Amino acid sequence: MRFFVSAFFFLVLLTYTAAYDPLDPNGNVTIKWDIMSWTPDGYVAVVTLNNFQMYRHIMSPGWSLGWTWAKKEVIWSMVGAQATEQGDCSKFKGNIPHCCKKIPTVVDLLPGVPYNQQFTNCCKGGVVAAWGQDPTAAVSAFQLSVGLAGTSNKTVKLPKNFTLLGPGPGYTCGPAKVVPSTAFLTPDHRRKTQALMTWNVTCTYSQFLARKNPNCCVSFSSFYNDTITPCPSCACGCRNKNKCVKSDSKILQMKGINTPKKDSTPLLQCTHHMCPVRVHWHVKQNYKDYWRVKLAVTNFNYRMNYTLWSLVVQHPNLNNVTQVFSFDYKPLVPYESINDTGMFYGMKYYNDLLMEAGPFGNIQSEVLLQKDKNTFTFKQGWAFPRKVYFNGDECMLPPPDTYPHLPNSAHKSLLALSTLISSLLLLLISIW
Repeated sequence: MRFFVSAFFFLVLLTYTAAYDPLDPNGNVTIKWDIMSWTPDGYVAVVTLNNFQMYRHIMSPGWSLGWTWAKKEVIWSMVGAQATEQGDCSKFKGNIPHCCKKIPTVVDLLPGVPYNQQFTNCCKGGVVAAWGQDPTAAVSAFQLSVGLAGTSNKTVKLPKNFTLLGPGPGYTCGPAKVVPSTAFLTPDHRRKTQALMTWNVTCTYSQFLARKNPNCCVSFSSFYNDTITPCPSCACGCRNKNKCVKSDSKILQMKGINTPKKDSTPLLQCTHHMCPVRVHWHVKQNYKDYWRVKLAVTNFNYRMNYTLWSLVVQHPNLNNVTQVFSFDYKPLVPYESINDTGMFYGMKYYNDLLMEAGPFGNIQSEVLLQKDKNTFTFKQGWAFPRKVYFNGDECMLPPPDTYPHLPNSAHKSLLALSTLISSLLLLLISIW
């Protein structure tokens, strides 16, 4: 009996730990239901999904929201979204509901739908930006008319068993909770109205629930060592090893080879790590007061391109970033006393899309950082990141003992020579 009790508490602790992200402790997706009016047999509600995650967005093919009705409710109509199945509505005569399923699943509409089907913040194919990248695009909403339901605050029953796919598994949703009614301002900001009733549902993400293996890996190199530290072998699992494609295969010339599958099955390029994405960190140059890093992200999946991608890096010198050349950058400071984490993401309309595997399936930038004389060193792998996340999922780093290291002899002379050469070059450039 004691064993089962211990196992139960261990599983509960594991569940909460897995859903907690130390780099984004307050990150979640909040689903808000606002009842705007009562109808003869139910209500009209506005449902809003707010993505409060700093660096994890919901990518194509978008979110999918489900729940279980508390009674025998039906959805008469929807604007800005649609139920994936209508269900059995045979008992209705005349007006047929939009959905009669006990457990409906709702998805966003695609861009370009007729105006009479659109709603505010809808119709983006379910794609929702991360809060840290673009707060204005970190929201999605739709309106639904519910029938055979309660018609007052006392008789309405809250839906239960909420599920969220974004677009795959990984999210766990808590129960719906009644909260103070949402307030709204009129366009002229002179009058305030409020919802008749509001409840919230909070969903948190766990990478452990999303997938068994990592989805990306990291490799390292440096100017002071000819050795390149590759991604660990089978870093993302080798289950697709027999289905991978070599970069020079004639299969890649077939029409439609880059079309995504409905089940999102990847078509990976054959590599020793078998990861869809690799992040490479190269320590490029050393100056007197600064040092330079080159970041490169490569896509090895022929069936996937990444819109609104993000790259999160944890390194102690990110508290003094001087310039990022080809990416946008934003510091992430979940704890005010520690500033060692930053988010890199693409510049809009320039490189915010990471193309599928192939000649255009990579993006890169350089980062210039100012040295802190008290902490800066090239010894013991200090120049390499502690953690790397791509699109919100943690990447696998190489073992620390394989990091590029300084030569055992005369490493001070090497650094002095490198600094001298860099200084001379800068001097010549300034004179020129």
